[in-house]
Amino acid sequence: QVQLAESGGGLVQYGGSLRLSCAASGRTFGNYAMGWFRQAAPGKAREFVAAINWNGGNTDYAGSVKGRFTISRDNNKKTVYLQMSSLKPEDTAVYYCGASTRYYSAPYSEDDYAYWGQGTPVTVSS
Repeated sequence: QVQLAESGGGLVQYGGSLRLSCAASGRTFGNYAMGWFRQAAPGKAREFVAAINWNGGNTDYAGSVKGRFTISRDNNKKTVYLQMSSLKPEDTAVYYCGASTRYYSAPYSEDDYAYWGQGTPVTVSS
């Protein structure tokens, strides 16, 4: 089992940058693929943002963030990052990280993730 804790969210202006972090507990962080999802408002569906496989060799991005966001991981620090640049108001959401046992891939389906953090809010002002 793994526990996840996101950090780094906040208020940023249009065109700005933020880096989100997701720290994991447990000894087997390298056994999980990791992903970032976001939820724009309560009651709305959580949407895929980015994912990375166990060793960083495979990544996937939603079309809306490709070229602006970068996912990476440091297995020694048991942390996954989401570097967000050129932020837009439509990026405003609560961002969640998830851990998937499909460690070899970069899963984009929420159903593939067994563990979730509590979320960190990101607000982009226009």
